Amino acid sequence: MRDLFDRIIENKGPLGKWASQAEGYFVFPKLEGHISNRMKFNGKEVITWSINDYLGLANHPEVRKVDAEAAAEHGCAYPMGARMMSGHTDYHELLQNQLAEFVNKEASYLLNFGYQGIMSAIDALVTKDDIIVYDVDAHACIIDGVRLHMGKRFTYKHNDVESLEKNLERATRMAEQTGGGILVISEGVFGMRGEQGRLKEIVELKKKFKFRLLVDDAHGFGTLGKTGAGAGEEQGVQDGIDVYFATFAKSMASIGAFLAGDKEVIEYLKYNLRSQMFAKSLPMVFVKGAIKRLEMLRTMPELKNKLWENVNALQNGLKERGFNIGTTQSCVTPVYLNGSIPEAMALVKDLRENFGIFCSIVVYPVIPKGLILLRMIPTATHTMQDIEETLDAFSAIRNRLENGTYKKLSAAVTTAMGG
Repeated sequence: MRDLFDRIIENKGPLGKWASQAEGYFVFPKLEGHISNRMKFNGKEVITWSINDYLGLANHPEVRKVDAEAAAEHGCAYPMGARMMSGHTDYHELLQNQLAEFVNKEASYLLNFGYQGIMSAIDALVTKDDIIVYDVDAHACIIDGVRLHMGKRFTYKHNDVESLEKNLERATRMAEQTGGGILVISEGVFGMRGEQGRLKEIVELKKKFKFRLLVDDAHGFGTLGKTGAGAGEEQGVQDGIDVYFATFAKSMASIGAFLAGDKEVIEYLKYNLRSQMFAKSLPMVFVKGAIKRLEMLRTMPELKNKLWENVNALQNGLKERGFNIGTTQSCVTPVYLNGSIPEAMALVKDLRENFGIFCSIVVYPVIPKGLILLRMIPTATHTMQDIEETLDAFSAIRNRLENGTYKKLSAAVTTAMGG
């Protein structure tokens, strides 16, 4: 018998094994200052492209005023206890009603956190006799939620409707044997590549198959659709989404999340979501803050308009300069380059230290070997000057990547990694 911690000491995990080389710079970096288009990193001002503050609400004076007033009135503890026991208020109900109306659903229910909330929702929606069919590129929170499922589950190829149909055929045969039902899970916007889930085609399959659809619209809520109600509104199929999920951690620039759907379904979830039944209620400072943020989403379309002005300027500028930004259909802007992990690290360090550009870097095993993904999140706070400086910087680092500069600079990194 071995000590439980032997494995932990010997194997730090796929990311943890790079901690000594990467921590504090490439992972767990410290951005300082007010959340905005420009912040400080390592004591220098950088243009920030890795903050999910789509509408620029994080540091908006109206939002900060409401947050401060709510904290002054209630502190950060009230209400105490779980919603079912002692943590329920009129404001929680008000926010839920407003959210349901905004996304065109009968009812909604507040969640303390997006990640644990959707995990718990998946767990509550299915039994061991039911079958889950989900996109292979689903976010980690969905994958972890599916892992809780005691029954069968199938993945379909990313955004591949033909693959989904084949898996629905398998799931249907199995459900007929178990007596269960089928839950299909997609994202409204896939946060790494920026592609919208093919919700219209998925909903169309309801004519052929019997299933219910859960959509994680974390990146679509507030950014897509005529009113900002998300990817379902954008594609004209909001009615076909049976359970709609979104988080406050993106467009709402806060903490919390919600589920929305038919009143009977939300009522069931309210009494069966273990992550909410046995957890302290969302504090009033976040509830009142979310009410204000939602009001601004509804009444200030100029925020979304400015966001998309910046998105289009950045994405069009990148394409005009010959960069590969994949097939994004959202604000998420991926830039694909060819190179090794050490080259990627040298490139990002150059980008941050010499060009004052801070964006997220994604490499193998998240994407295929030999690819570097620089993931950018435009916001309403960015300026055309930010975009022009960034486009110039990207042209420069691409030249250095192609002429072998980063390959030479990365030799030390490769040695340090034991390569």
